[in-house]
Amino acid sequence: MSAHGETPPKKTTVRSLQARKQAGEKIVCLTAYDASFARLIDAAGVDVVLVGDSLGMVVQGLETTLPVSVAEMLYHSQLVRRGVQHALLMVDMPFLSYTTVASALENAGRFMKQAGAEMVKLEGGEDQAEIVTALVNHGIPVCAHLGLQPQRVHKLGGYRVQGREASAAEHMLHEARVLQEAGADVMLLECVPAALAKQITEELRIPVIGIGAGKDCDGQILVLYDILGVSSGRQPKFAHDFLKDTGSVAAAINAYADAVRSGRFPSSEQSFD
Repeated sequence: MSAHGETPPKKTTVRSLQARKQAGEKIVCLTAYDASFARLIDAAGVDVVLVGDSLGMVVQGLETTLPVSVAEMLYHSQLVRRGVQHALLMVDMPFLSYTTVASALENAGRFMKQAGAEMVKLEGGEDQAEIVTALVNHGIPVCAHLGLQPQRVHKLGGYRVQGREASAAEHMLHEARVLQEAGADVMLLECVPAALAKQITEELRIPVIGIGAGKDCDGQILVLYDILGVSSGRQPKFAHDFLKDTGSVAAAINAYADAVRSGRFPSSEQSFD
């Protein structure tokens, strides 16, 4: 019990995320890039805090995430670690930091040892299965990332919804199965038609987190700056400005968490057909 008589939230782990999926309880995730925002997010009871390579765009002002380095991710992860007590800390593996098993182990190991990361996230389909297996075999939890993969933006031809064609949808489902069998602990789906995301979520044993992937995923994640309405450029279709609704940063984060847990967010307005 805390000094105020309230039971503090339990520490989120890979096992507790799995338990939430099995119980049908929504998983709340949000990005953070420094200690101050991380403390507010952690205090709101958010389950997973992601240090995203999105920092390249929302913090550094870059056009893409591609220039973000391991050193920069390590620095921001160390900052966020200081503000997080209860949430699980996930860190993005930046572009070209996991091209081989050796480089993936070295860089993921740095995030775990030097920044206290509890899971790493990497983009890619079945081509990443060997990397995923190597990481989990060395005790490093992994979140796989399918759908829109920002590190492959030039190959994809822009930031576009993925999996709309029948063949592409079937291939994504296949890749999700492969990555699960490779040992991935969590799956993230970005900009995926809601019906396809629902199918993948129902089929996989591991928790599925969505961003622009409809309401039927096991959980949701957004970029912190998008829920605060301070990202430059046009607001993504899948985001919502909770700060405008509430008037304070802490209240906005709490409102987002409540909306995800209750199933009010995302609505059809923030989803793709």
